[in-house]
Amino acid sequence: MTVRRRPTREQAMKTIWKGAISFGLVTIPVKVYGATEEKTLKFNQIHAPDGGRIRYKRVCSIDGEEVPYGEIVKGYEYEKDHYVMLTDEELESLPVKTTRAIDIERFVDSEQIDPIYFQRSYYLVPDGTGIKAYHLLREAMSDDGKVAVAKVAFRDKEHLATVRLRENVLVLETMFWPDEIRPARFDELDEEVELRPQEIKMARSLIDSLTDDFEPKEFHDEYRAALEDLISKKVQGEEVTYAEPAEPSKVVDLMDALRASVEAAQSSKPAGGRQDSGAKSRTRRKKASGE
Repeated sequence: MTVRRRPTREQAMKTIWKGAISFGLVTIPVKVYGATEEKTLKFNQIHAPDGGRIRYKRVCSIDGEEVPYGEIVKGYEYEKDHYVMLTDEELESLPVKTTRAIDIERFVDSEQIDPIYFQRSYYLVPDGTGIKAYHLLREAMSDDGKVAVAKVAFRDKEHLATVRLRENVLVLETMFWPDEIRPARFDELDEEVELRPQEIKMARSLIDSLTDDFEPKEFHDEYRAALEDLISKKVQGEEVTYAEPAEPSKVVDLMDALRASVEAAQSSKPAGGRQDSGAKSRTRRKKASGE
């Protein structure tokens, strides 16, 4: 028995937004599709004594009555228990040009953008008369390694975003605004710690031993697979056994732990595999230091 899954976006992709890429005086009509999907199993809340599903109702806090969707509007609480209500028409009529366009403001080298800014990825697909202009922009971006920095408004928010080329499709990646990135202020980071040269050398050796090319297909969600197996067994009425979690190893000496880690990493690598990862790592460090 296999765990039942809902149709994926690959099976039924839906347009989530329509607009245009604004590129100088060029306008490229596009449709926007979600580029990613989470494969996490969904759980419902169940009443343990009788197995009934827990359901929630939309109830008005004033009259206590259940409220239909047609009577629900957005409200902003500007004071305690005081709201100003906003309609969809008011939100759509805001005087912001990005409500109907992905407005490209500049092009930058992709390495200049810290990945912490990125939120979600979307595919941009040409719509109607935009095919030629779309192909032109795609071709122009294919060789220089640059990404477009843009602004776009959808889902009740204006987003900072990038537009980049992935294979043969333009990808929109929404980003956090600078004031939405929390500063990393932690007292532990400022503590004085003495590191011995041999410890640093051994840590770099461990990094070299674990350095390799990124191959996405080599990584699998083991937790999801185990969870699907558990659910299948319970559905079929099979006995479920629980393995005791392994005790974490106690690190007595940092150097001993590093040395054992290096030996384990080296022994797990196949002989005559990919290009020597240590050499690649050393080359990167030399380039970074200007040697």
